[in-house]
Amino acid sequence: MPKYIMGKINNVVILLSGGIDSSACVNYYLSQKLKPIGLFIDYGQAVAKRELNSAKQIARYYKIKLDTLRILLDRKFQDGEIKGRNALFLFSALTKYSDITGIIALGIHAGTSYYDTKGQFVVDMQKIITSYSDGQIKLDVPFLKWDKPMIYQYCIDNHVPIDLTYSCEKSGKKPCGLCNSCLDRGKLNAIAMRKI
Repeated sequence: MPKYIMGKINNVVILLSGGIDSSACVNYYLSQKLKPIGLFIDYGQAVAKRELNSAKQIARYYKIKLDTLRILLDRKFQDGEIKGRNALFLFSALTKYSDITGIIALGIHAGTSYYDTKGQFVVDMQKIITSYSDGQIKLDVPFLKWDKPMIYQYCIDNHVPIDLTYSCEKSGKKPCGLCNSCLDRGKLNAIAMRKI
């Protein structure tokens, strides 16, 4: 399990999408006896309403505050990599909570090829966040070295309500079953079924 305790932490803001990884982050910080706040960001993603619904359910389940932020962009996003998305999230959180001392947490993990899920991204972003916050805010990514099955197992072991999460990149009445998030979710469900 990742370990991170930074002196006296006053605040933990978790970028809460309503998915498995960010929901695991909520559980993780609560297990560290911290009181996180969730931040859901609607940046024009096709599934914003479904993700927000899941984020609200996770926040209710864990009894944490959930803030929301809507960013108006002149395009709609579908599935796949969205360049700059995690940086946009971090800068948005930094702007919204510029007066805090503590952590901004992101549920990124190993196993993807995207720059904004890698250690170098974390190093690069921490430099910027440190400069803007005079060292008062730390970027924390407790699952950076874990792959998706490890996070899934963490969720099972720690009773994270996976059934409340949503993981599909396309808009529709049901998950599409074809996007990267659905394919990941399908693999995790198959792993879970083998263990029964």
